Amino acid sequence: AVRVEHYENFPVASRFMPAHLRGNVMAIYAFARTADDFADEPRYADRRVEALNRWETLLEACYHRDVEHPVFLALRDTVRRHNIPIGPLKDLLTAFRMDLTKHRYNTFQEIRHYCRHSAHPVGRLVLYVHGHRAPDLHRFSDEICAALQIANFLQDVSVDLPRGRCYLPEEDLVHFGVTREDLLARRHTRNFLDLMAFSVVRARAMFLRGRPLIRQVSPGLSMELDTIWGGGMAILQRIEDMGYKVLDSRPTLEKRDMAGIAVRSLFRFGRRFIRGEV
Repeated sequence: AVRVEHYENFPVASRFMPAHLRGNVMAIYAFARTADDFADEPRYADRRVEALNRWETLLEACYHRDVEHPVFLALRDTVRRHNIPIGPLKDLLTAFRMDLTKHRYNTFQEIRHYCRHSAHPVGRLVLYVHGHRAPDLHRFSDEICAALQIANFLQDVSVDLPRGRCYLPEEDLVHFGVTREDLLARRHTRNFLDLMAFSVVRARAMFLRGRPLIRQVSPGLSMELDTIWGGGMAILQRIEDMGYKVLDSRPTLEKRDMAGIAVRSLFRFGRRFIRGEV
């Protein structure tokens, strides 16, 4: 599911971000965070669709006039200042609606379709704020953001299954001979471990396809993205290190892991700076 707290690809008020852009990214985050509450918080249980529809109406209105709502006053300033199209913001709302009704996916292409609404917009919005509009950069961003979303799915298998959600495509379960009963019984069969190994390799390839983005954006964003990219790859490595046994344990990164990733990112940036590549 779309979970704003899991938006490792949403660099909110990052220390690497220019100060004059932080408020704009925070405005986008506030829009997404509130929509996330509508889709997930218990207090909206009986009116989730209504709340999301109203949020979309306010979004559309803020592109034409001032809306007397603090979130949309800030968002209107942001979208006007950076000429941000409405599409990515509406796509996020579509993903939240999908979460309400679709809990299983037949094919990996369906997962990618979901990512086009849940993950791609986040990266594109951050690129817009930083002034990066080139289609190639957006395509690289899509790969990284979708890889982050899928890495999160693989990380959260043990959490999602009890909630009736499964983001392992049905076609993959069938291909590897993994049954629903195996999943619900938390059986780490050889077939399941092979499925997870395949899924990790596939997600890692997506991260690698998106990697060129990091060298083609502004310095602060480059450092942020390098750290995020490293975190996503580290989660995949953690899944691999635990033998792909994610049915009864959720792999996580410790603070020291993230600190190490940040330091390595800083060293890589330093080498590029010395070589005159920044």
